[in-house]
Amino acid sequence: MKNPFQPYIKQFSENKFWKKTAHFAKQAGVKTVYSALLLFYAYRRKETPTWAKSIVLGTLGYFLAPFDALPDLTPIIGYTDDLGVLSFGLVTIACYINEGVRTNARKQLGRWFKDYAEEDLLEVDSKL
Repeated sequence: MKNPFQPYIKQFSENKFWKKTAHFAKQAGVKTVYSALLLFYAYRRKETPTWAKSIVLGTLGYFLAPFDALPDLTPIIGYTDDLGVLSFGLVTIACYINEGVRTNARKQLGRWFKDYAEEDLLEVDSKL
């Protein structure tokens, strides 16, 4: 499978991921942040194969890229393309997102969002 986000792999670093996600969590929204966290924790699993990690890196690299289809500085709309790309990555590697990945993502999400609708997470999970 060819990774359409291959050019964005070089944009990814764990440090950049944590900084951008923490800084823009509220602006990006629960679904976008949860999707990014699911991908990140799936990437960290030793059972996730190289091809799937490549998809994750490209997808998260797109999320971190300073320039994308819709500028992230635009409230709400600016993260629409990011959510679409993250959703593509999630569906592509869905079999590597287990309960441990979900638990880690939810714990981190709870640090940034004190109140969020569980339905938002279930909506993301239902697509996997």
